[in-house]
Formats: sequence, C-alpha cells, structure tokens
Amino acid sequence: MRSHDPIRSGVPSGERGVALIMAMLVLLMLSIMAIVLMMNVTANRQVAGLDMRGTQALTVAEAGISEALSRLRNGDITLSTANPKSVAEVFLANAGSIPVVGTDTIAMETRQPAGSWLQYSTPGKGPDVLTVQFKTNNARTQIYYYDSTLPNPINTVTGLPIYQIMCTGRQGTSRRRVVAEVIQKPYTAAAKSALTGNQDIRFIGNAVVCGYNHSADTPTSSGENGRLGANSCMPYEGLGGDLPGSWTTGNTANGGAATQAGVPFANISGGVGFYPGPWSMLGMSQADFMSWIGPPSASTATANGILYLDNDGAVQNQSGSFAFHGATGEGLLYVDGDLTLNSSFVYRGLIYVEGDLKMNGQAWILGGLVVRGRSEIRQNGGATILYSGDAISRALARYGGQFVTLSWREVSL
Repeated sequence: MRSHDPIRSGVPSGERGVALIMAMLVLLMLSIMAIVLMMNVTANRQVAGLDMRGTQALTVAEAGISEALSRLRNGDITLSTANPKSVAEVFLANAGSIPVVGTDTIAMETRQPAGSWLQYSTPGKGPDVLTVQFKTNNARTQIYYYDSTLPNPINTVTGLPIYQIMCTGRQGTSRRRVVAEVIQKPYTAAAKSALTGNQDIRFIGNAVVCGYNHSADTPTSSGENGRLGANSCMPYEGLGGDLPGSWTTGNTANGGAATQAGVPFANISGGVGFYPGPWSMLGMSQADFMSWIGPPSASTATANGILYLDNDGAVQNQSGSFAFHGATGEGLLYVDGDLTLNSSFVYRGLIYVEGDLKMNGQAWILGGLVVRGRSEIRQNGGATILYSGDAISRALARYGGQFVTLSWREVSL
C-alpha cells in the first residue's frame, strides 16, 4: 500500500487545518446570528404584546370615562357645589356589594352588562376606582368654574363647575390612567331684564324686582326686602352685566310698597322688540328648541328640569292653565298658557310664559322671568325676582343633558 504524502498531494496540512478552523468559526457566527435573531423575534413579540395590552388598557380607560359621562348626563351622579370635597366613585361591583365610603363620597355600582365587565375600576376602595369630582384648589376648599366670557375662563366665582373624571384601565399587567375635565354644555339667555313682559306690568304689595346681576349661589329669600336693609341681596351682586328690573312693551305701574332696581333704569316701559319665542332668547331655531325641550306635559308634579307645559301641543296658542303651589324647582319652565304661582314658590333658572302670569304669596325667583301675556302681568304679595345670568346658565346646563370636554390627558402611574 502506498503511504500518503502530504507534499505530493498539493495541499499543505497546516492550510487544511486553518480551513477547518475557519469553517467552524463561520458555523459559530451563523449559530450566534441565528440565536440573536431568535432572541430579537421573541423580544419583539413580547414588546408587541406589551404594546397591544397597553393600547387595550388605554381603550378600557376611555370606556370608563364614557360611563362616568353617561352617569353625569343621566343625573345618577349629582355632586353639590356646596361641598367642594364631594366625590362619586363607581365600583366594579353589583349593587349589593358596594363598599362603605365616607360622608363626602357617593358610592355606586357599575352599569356595565353583567358577565362582561371591562377593568376600568375595582371592586373595593383604592387608587384605581373610577372617580368623578370637582376640579378644586389643592386644599379642596374652592371649586374651579369655567366662564367663556372671561379673559381667563377658569375662575372660582362664575360659570359652570369643572368636573374631573379619573379612570385607570387594566389589561393583563398593563395599566393606563386617563384624566378628563368636562363641563355641562353652557346655554346663554339674552335677557332684557329680571322681569320682561309684552303687556302692562302692575306691581302691588311688597313685591321686589332687581335687575342687578346676582351670583348663582345667592341664598333663597335674599332680597325679599329689596337691596337694602335686612336680608339684602347686594352682597351677591357685582358680577357685571346688570339689567333693568323690568322691561315691557306696555306700561309699568307701582303700588303699595313694591320696589324695583336695575341698570340703567329701574324699569323700562314702551320697549320695542319682544321675543318671538323662547328659542330666540336662547339663540336657537324654533325647531331646535322644540326638539331640545321634548314633548309637552300637563303635569305640575315637579318643577325641576327642562319642562314644557301645554294642554294641546299647539305651540304659542296660550290655551293652557297651570299652577304651582309651594313648589321648589330649577331649570327651564316653558308654559304655553297661563301660570299661577302660589304660596312659597322657589325657582332658579328661566321661566317663559306665553299666557298671563299671577304671582301670589312669597314667590322667589333667581334667574329670569318672561311673560308674553294677553292682558296684564300682576305681581302680588311678597314676590321677589332677582336677575342672575349665572343661575340661568347653570340651571339650563344642569338639565340640558350635554357635556363639553375641556381637556383629556394620560397621566403617568
């Protein structure tokens, strides 16, 4: 047998060893690249999973904001501006499993369909509970309001209260928190005076009408003795936008101890340009207004809300006759007919009467009163009417059923 001769083979043995080493290095590099590629694919899948869960958590948080807005619109959540610390918490629980909360807190169950709850609250108390509260200063002693007529709309005096909705959405291990600030949709009424009429106005008894613009927080019964003396309404004025006490296309007659006050005059007679209807006062078309207030009713069981009283549904035919006895109400009261207010009637907002008005006893109105009338507007007894643009705006916004978002932001956890 012939022995192998490396020289005669033509390839030195050292070079063959180098080639083998190079081949092994190449294989090693390819293996490392394959491992790195697989690790990158795995990491990308994990990152994609985290991104997807994070996006889903944000969507869940937005759904929680939507439930809170729905509860505000429906009147389920009613926070009192008299208590800046008041808060509503919506728990991920059934009605019978809601935890006990403090005196400043309203606790309620979620309105999500049973068996398919999105994780935008928690069953018990904690930082991730869906929360609705007022926007306040750090000490939670002053509520912030939004008034679009001011150079700096956010203030602590006039406008609509700002609600803060805080929601944390959860999906797996991902958590995303959203804070939305909203106000009820503002409505502005182009008032001519505290009491506006299209007929003669006759004041008798100790009736009081004041056209100075009063705060929406003016206490009930303020001004019953006029702007001076005991229980004066003057401390609640000073907002600007003052109006006459009364304005009418007819004549004004004062009798007894009745008083009027306003700017630039206490009363204006022979005015020109009475409203075609309440829609023009609110800057709406008639069709939009009638759609907004809804179908008519003949019931005076409540004086709260956007109410349309009519006995036959024929707009502005002045055919109805309605009366409130000792009621307390707020909002918009549109009466297609005659209206009688007896006893201690208390109202905050706007009243528009197509027919005649009779006020007896200690009626007290903060906002505005408009009477188209057919004969004479008679204000008897101790009736008090104080103009308040802010009270009209707040009352209409509260029951108008719409909200406006001022800001929406995600906050870090």
